[in-house]
Amino acid sequence: MNYTLYIAKRLLKGRGNTPKLSGPVVKVATAAVALGVMVMIVSLSVGLGFKQEIRENIIGFGTHLQVISYDNNNSYETNPIPVDSAMEAEFMKVDGVRHYQPFIIKPGIIKTKDAEQGVALKGVDERFDWTFVESILEEGERLHLTDSLTDGIVLSSKLAAKLKIQVGDAVRMYFIKEKKIRARRFTLKGLFNSHFPEFDNNMAFVDMRCLAKLNGWEKDKISGYEILLENFDYLESAARRVRGLAATRVSNGDTFLRMLSIKEMQPQIFGWLNLLDTNIVVILALIIAVAGLNMISGLLILILENTNTIGLLKAMGCRNGKVREVFVYMAVYIIGRGMLIGNVLGIILCVIQKETGVVALDPENYYLDTVPILLSPVILLAMNVGTLALTTMMLIGPSYIVAKISPAKSIRFN
Repeated sequence: MNYTLYIAKRLLKGRGNTPKLSGPVVKVATAAVALGVMVMIVSLSVGLGFKQEIRENIIGFGTHLQVISYDNNNSYETNPIPVDSAMEAEFMKVDGVRHYQPFIIKPGIIKTKDAEQGVALKGVDERFDWTFVESILEEGERLHLTDSLTDGIVLSSKLAAKLKIQVGDAVRMYFIKEKKIRARRFTLKGLFNSHFPEFDNNMAFVDMRCLAKLNGWEKDKISGYEILLENFDYLESAARRVRGLAATRVSNGDTFLRMLSIKEMQPQIFGWLNLLDTNIVVILALIIAVAGLNMISGLLILILENTNTIGLLKAMGCRNGKVREVFVYMAVYIIGRGMLIGNVLGIILCVIQKETGVVALDPENYYLDTVPILLSPVILLAMNVGTLALTTMMLIGPSYIVAKISPAKSIRFN
């Protein structure tokens, strides 16, 4: 039988000659650990959820990877590349690639009686993945592309409100081609809202054939390919493979190709998300440090309150290591119980927020309308194991104080 564990249980239960302050000390220490773990779970879940939601919104408009013409053109007016069925087949052989789709980008100006706004039209075909757009669609419907040319357009509800147009209204746009102004009439089919002003105020979706016709391109000309991955974890490896594929392709017009990842297309936003990771790490480190210091204080009080017991154990021949073991068991029990309570409370709070969205955000400032939550079992397990290991290690040093307690003096200690 492990007698040190038995003694630790007896002391924690308050039996025998247990000092009167031990009970409150254990409760306060347990509550402190529970509160710290709860805050860590909520902070981690919110931080990861926020990062995931922002990242998915960005990818929804820009995809993970793009293959376009290798030129120095930074405007929305793109240079064409030819459709390459052989390269399309190579895309699908890359690990992690889920889907590819051609696109055409062309800038234009929407003009109504009350306002005008410049936008970048994104031309798509029947292969376009509408999953993201449908998830943020507020009114109307997405484009349903058929064999015949479609004159529909899908834009943001904010832009529609600014232009004072509604679903079903005619949308007249103007384009500049070789110093000539060309007009095109579209019908507003749907309204979306991503809460990202950068996209909502500047992006709209139309039939790709309309833009090819406006550009005077042949049917086999596009602005580039968008490539969607199974998940974000494949980004680096897939980017290397696709970049190699693009670098080896030269079109009939001697046009070189290049590949851009979403991190290269949106460096500011991903730099901001990396800072968010740093903030999460700092918060977790501070909470663990506070919880550890709290437990050290509690352990010292427990040792002081049980000085008589320490003296008796030593007088009966118990070595210092075994006496220390008693108090380490007590501390681990307090930490474990506090972590269990903290996990239950933290997960309950996260589930409530995830299911109800009770805590709202201002989309103008945070790009989201509710606090996002991402509960990852693997990350929660790693956080709990790390917290338990670090706080226990912090208690090993203070436990050596029992070695300095003299049995003769401690038995007479009051």
